[in-house]
Amino acid sequence: MLLLSLAAVMLSKALRYAGLLPAQDITDFDAFHIAGRMVWRGDIAQAYHLPALLTVQQALTGEQAFLPWTYPPPFDLVVAALAPLPIGLAYLVFVGSTLAAYLLVLRRIAGAQFAPVVVALAPVLVVGVAGGQNGFLTGTLTGLTCLGLLSGRALAGLPLGLMVIKPHLAVGLAVCALVSRGWRCLAIAAATAALALILSTVVLGPAIWPAFLGGVDEAKTFLAAGAYPLFRMVSVYACLRSLDLPASVALAAQVATAASVLGLIPLALWRNLPRRQVVGLAALASLFVSPYAYDYDLTLYGVALALLLPDLLGRASRREELALLALGWMVGGYGLTAGGLYEARLGTEITASAEISLAALPFLLLFALVWRILRREQAATAAIGGKAGPAAPVPA
Repeated sequence: MLLLSLAAVMLSKALRYAGLLPAQDITDFDAFHIAGRMVWRGDIAQAYHLPALLTVQQALTGEQAFLPWTYPPPFDLVVAALAPLPIGLAYLVFVGSTLAAYLLVLRRIAGAQFAPVVVALAPVLVVGVAGGQNGFLTGTLTGLTCLGLLSGRALAGLPLGLMVIKPHLAVGLAVCALVSRGWRCLAIAAATAALALILSTVVLGPAIWPAFLGGVDEAKTFLAAGAYPLFRMVSVYACLRSLDLPASVALAAQVATAASVLGLIPLALWRNLPRRQVVGLAALASLFVSPYAYDYDLTLYGVALALLLPDLLGRASRREELALLALGWMVGGYGLTAGGLYEARLGTEITASAEISLAALPFLLLFALVWRILRREQAATAAIGGKAGPAAPVPA
């Protein structure tokens, strides 16, 4: 029923794009289609400067929206492939294909636990379909990387390298490969990323890089000013900034959180946790790295849950199982719910000062609960007589 509902939402959105249903405000997929058209027009560099982008938005859609373009140039090639299609068809092709790929990868990882994983991910799936974002694409690449790391295949570096389109979401898995001494995997990842960067430079021209770096600088300014929709973010930084703490304090807290969570990956290896758990924790840890982490990026949580759920269900109490489900729904559904409430109370124009981002709090509790449950049997084993030591490295 959930998957049928997602299909209905996709069809409804496509019909809106086609003008057969009432129009909607500009969303993330509109930004993808606009950027893709700018690639074909030869002015994609302007997309990285918000005033110029707003002018193009107005010319192409008759509307303007705060949707800064900060994606690395390789992603420009992805959206360029969609631009020749009418936007409704492009939406169906992109979201439909990436959602199908994501679900297939989840099924491969989760096995018999596929249905519970999908139910636990319900808010995340709705967010991804509603906005037309690239979360299903990055979730698919993350899942393929995890499958490769589990089997010790060096080709895990191929999807890992393709995460150059959103590199901050690959940090946890890169750390996992590094501390596991997966040198060939990392070499393939580096070569794949380098080829993607070279290809985008050849196609788009060298001038794309100064434009991209300028866009990154603009994004830093916007983030420090709280101009982004903070209530849609799941980071510690967004939470603290939405509570009016200084940007420097929020950033320091974000760095400390990222370092602490990433530090659990080598600790898990040292304590000899099963490889499936280590890889799952690495996928989950990636979501705590960047201050710029949105609810649609929680597809990585789905990959982590697919890896960890068999062990979690075997060790957690019924109350803890319900807590995991509730916390996951709170994290994934907060932005959707808060956005609806803000819009109902304030209208379509939501000011930054009205936004409160609280998703990071249940997300941290979720991570802590997962770590506690996974450690439970490890502690029991050690108490019986097994002493934890360094884990065997993942084959390169």
